[in-house]
Amino acid sequence: MTTLHQHHTLISEESRITRRSTLQWPAAALAGAALPALAQAQPKAPHSTTPLRIVGPWEISGLAPAQSGYMFTRLQVAETLMGAGDDGRPEGALAQRWRTSADGLAWQFDLRPGARFHDGSPVTAAAVVRCLQDAQVPPALLSHAPIAGIAAQGDHTVVVRLNRPHAALPALLAHSSTMVLAPASYGRGGKVQSIVGSGPYRIAVLVPPQQVETVVFDGFDGPRPAIAAVQYLAASRPETRALMAEGGQADLGYGLDPASLRRLRRHQKVGLASVTLPRTVIIKLNAGLPALRDVRVRQALSLAIDRGGIAHALMGDENLAATQLLPPTLAAWHNRALPPLRHDPEAAARLLQDAGWQRHGDGLRSPDGQPLALSIRTFLDRPELPLIATALQEQWRLAGIAVKVSIGNSGDVPLGHRDGSLQLALAARNYANVPDPTGTLAQDFSAQGGDWGAMGWHSDAVVQSLQELARTAATPERATLLRQRITHTLQDELPVIPVAWYRQHVAVNPRVRGVTLDPLERSYRITSMEWQTT
Repeated sequence: MTTLHQHHTLISEESRITRRSTLQWPAAALAGAALPALAQAQPKAPHSTTPLRIVGPWEISGLAPAQSGYMFTRLQVAETLMGAGDDGRPEGALAQRWRTSADGLAWQFDLRPGARFHDGSPVTAAAVVRCLQDAQVPPALLSHAPIAGIAAQGDHTVVVRLNRPHAALPALLAHSSTMVLAPASYGRGGKVQSIVGSGPYRIAVLVPPQQVETVVFDGFDGPRPAIAAVQYLAASRPETRALMAEGGQADLGYGLDPASLRRLRRHQKVGLASVTLPRTVIIKLNAGLPALRDVRVRQALSLAIDRGGIAHALMGDENLAATQLLPPTLAAWHNRALPPLRHDPEAAARLLQDAGWQRHGDGLRSPDGQPLALSIRTFLDRPELPLIATALQEQWRLAGIAVKVSIGNSGDVPLGHRDGSLQLALAARNYANVPDPTGTLAQDFSAQGGDWGAMGWHSDAVVQSLQELARTAATPERATLLRQRITHTLQDELPVIPVAWYRQHVAVNPRVRGVTLDPLERSYRITSMEWQTT
């Protein structure tokens, strides 16, 4: 269980962040966030200049596209060269047409001729090239593509030349780290100093790490949005976000905790929109540690987990219990032939016994008098993660494994991967972060591992299969075979342990209509919304 010290630390940190939010959010919003008694206040009828107010857990950690680009693409401030449909298939964004050469070594992207940056300058091929070249700097995703060169061909055509065919290139060019900014966005040394994008909304106020305000960009070359202005606030406490939505101080509330969800469903003061995401709650393991190098120990950790109980009690839906890494949402990757992950404490005990981990008088296991004690890191960005971590701690204790829960920031996980200090981590990984999961999986399970994937583990079969999928447009039969090979290996060897699949719930004020959720989490889809006028 979380210690009393950890509990007070959490409260102190959340209070500090809430106080900081209070200084930055418009006064009308703050009363509802700080005082639950005001949650009964009725919002005024909206009009054309009323801002759409969004509250979520995600802070703006920096202006570089690789850091916070996802926030600016979600808010429809910046665009990428390519887009993606709900099923991950490539769609145009800044590129209205694209084609590849017969040998697959050259891709040509034709830009929308009317696209303009928010400073009024045209979106040129040269501007796109600069941004894509910056996005090639490791560890950015585009650095994994075999790009020989990127060049402008006239003002409206970008040509990407490859060292070898790479069928996943359009998906990589839809990732937020490749968002396109105006030359005016860059200062000395090429550092991003402002966000001047080409989307239907432009930045009006930007106060990192918590507040963004946008207004409609009159020069956008598409339909004019019905919502004229948007305010986004990052608030760390899920209870605060729910109360703001419930009290009319936020029109959309993201990142709701299970308790708030139950209350909102019961009282029906706001609507709820939901979508199943290609996201999985996973346990990242350092398989380079002696205690975790043995696959039997990793399998025992998995068998000790009551996924159904966690999904039912902490996520409100037992159907979210993960039977494998990739959820049914990713139909091409969800392998129905895999034996499902199960809860079997007796099998876990046998595996630990076979691996030499004997149970002692204190109930803990060790091979040499030292208990099998581990530490698991997690963070508050996803409100259910600390609760799941505490449940795992208890389930593993019953199996004889002592685990300490450490709650910090999401950045602690990649930092621990890079400096080697990480033992276990609990995270929610979006496997369509790149619309084609091949890109995300290649990042997580490369020979060197990945910040949110394998650590101290690799499989030549997985690496080679992912490379083949990314390199060529394989026949459907061959692609299916390669995916099955990958999913079988991940299920057998458990370099990461799946716990639960993920459903996004958003509180929606009744005065907003046209709310739809993006299963790939690329956009808030504000341009499809409008005010309810009756």
